[in-house]
Amino acid sequence: MSSQPLSVPGTLSPFEQLRLARDILLRESQSLAKLAQGLDGRFCQAVGLLYRCRGSVIVSGMGKAGLVGQKIMATLASTGTRSHCLHPAEAVHGDLGRVHPEDVMLILSQSGETEEVVRLLPSLAEFGVPIIAITAGDDSTLGRAATVTLELGVLEEACSLGLAPTTSTTAMLALGDALALVTSRMRNFAREDFARFHPAGSLGRKLSKVEHHMRPLDQCRVASQEHTIREVYIGLSVPGRRSGAIMLVDAEGKLSGVFTDSDLARLFERRRDRELDGPIRAVMTAHPISVRAGSRMSEAVAVMAGRKISELPVVDPLGRPVGLVDVTDLVGWLPGETAARETQSEKAAAPGADPVKAAYRVVSEP
Repeated sequence: MSSQPLSVPGTLSPFEQLRLARDILLRESQSLAKLAQGLDGRFCQAVGLLYRCRGSVIVSGMGKAGLVGQKIMATLASTGTRSHCLHPAEAVHGDLGRVHPEDVMLILSQSGETEEVVRLLPSLAEFGVPIIAITAGDDSTLGRAATVTLELGVLEEACSLGLAPTTSTTAMLALGDALALVTSRMRNFAREDFARFHPAGSLGRKLSKVEHHMRPLDQCRVASQEHTIREVYIGLSVPGRRSGAIMLVDAEGKLSGVFTDSDLARLFERRRDRELDGPIRAVMTAHPISVRAGSRMSEAVAVMAGRKISELPVVDPLGRPVGLVDVTDLVGWLPGETAARETQSEKAAAPGADPVKAAYRVVSEP
């Protein structure tokens, strides 16, 4: 065997690098198009198994196929199909105990002859677990053992040597996405369901509901609209950091108005001190803007930014206050984990910046 290198490093010009990269992407995309055109009733059978699965979808594969399987498992789990991975080599050393008769196996192997995968098949047959196989053809050992075989067909790897799994793993991943998303659609999986599985990060911020982040009622200032301003301020004390707004309610406990610390300051500035002993309803902002419990946080922040308000009451279906979204909480909550979002929070705190608008930009961006 020659000891000479196959090529001299760095000999590809920028033009050749781009041409090669485009060729790889085109070859893989053409294979995906061919795979899409070749889908038949077996795909529907596979989706039916996933949809009717009362246990978990157990995804298994060796090497690169196993890594692709981990991503497919994650997509299934995040879109409403309970799933986990099983390493085929570890399975025969005790991890087969994870498999239950109500589960469905999803096994990936381009050749269908991977030793570790083939070794699993007799045990799975004994357990009576349905198998969905993603493999090149149904004439392989895996293909013959499977309940449903989704054929990838003959694929030419994009690797220049034709050896490294590239086109085949791309096809596996795309087919796994199709299985997961079609099954998810059949389950009527909605944005609200997606939000429950993604409570963290920017995605969680966009989809989370106001009651997850608002100040609960026991941390808000609430008073009767019939009390005087002096009575309201003397009688109200709440734990934690005080909000700048008081929510006022009528005799039925429904939100009727809002009175802020800024409103109080304006009374002093305009020398209207005598009104401190008059009913607060005379100077409150009547019929204030509010959002219903169950609204998304992104909607609440959009309202605050559009109306240029710092406090937003949250009410139940009968119009009774259940909490309050305060802009001071948003400034601390919305900047994310990345340096980019930290920069945005710094800009929000800069003199002259509108913190509500800054917060809206953060929560509305992916």
